Amino acid sequence: MTAIDELLADARIPTGPRDGFDVGAALRRLAADAAAVAAKPHPDTVRAAQAGQRLSVVCRWILNRPDAADHVDRLAQEPATPEDDGHLDVDGALVFACLLYLTDHRESAQFWWQLAAGAGHRAAAYCLHLHHLALGESREARHWLHVVTDDVLDSEAPDSTFLDTLESVATYVRRTGSSLASAPTGGLEMEVDRLATAETGTCIIVRRPDRRLADQLHDFTRR
Repeated sequence: MTAIDELLADARIPTGPRDGFDVGAALRRLAADAAAVAAKPHPDTVRAAQAGQRLSVVCRWILNRPDAADHVDRLAQEPATPEDDGHLDVDGALVFACLLYLTDHRESAQFWWQLAAGAGHRAAAYCLHLHHLALGESREARHWLHVVTDDVLDSEAPDSTFLDTLESVATYVRRTGSSLASAPTGGLEMEVDRLATAETGTCIIVRRPDRRLADQLHDFTRR
């Protein structure tokens, strides 16, 4: 064997098992690790999903409050637009926004939440915080959380008991998969769709509720 042959022999890369190394087991471990990484969702995705779930719980809780229908009734009896006389039943706007959200009219819900939050309703600002968080809009979500937690509105201090209750209910539902409040009925959904399809022109915002919807909500909350 020449010197060149000896060098080539020493340079060969071994292809078989060596020192008890199990190639098959190693490949299976690599495949399992890759699958675990692929199955693990991104933290932002998890946070958005949790925010969306929490918002649904909060909306259902607000919609099922005993006075929800009364506020929507008052909102229905006010002028056609809040600008007509500068008056707005902010609690009615909050309830209506939550109903719109639960019936998949998300842009209209955002509009009515903003009206209520602009009038000093912190629960509406909290809903906007969760809404933007669910959409992955972190900057907007931080803004509305700031509105909830800091004294930037001309209104009473935040009701910590109210917000703590919302968080506790949302956490309970997320862990157990059960709900303490009913979702909108088919009748409510049809009334909201009626209002949405009654709009003319290019406006995509659902107009004020009317007495028909308020009556349907009264029936819903009496169950």
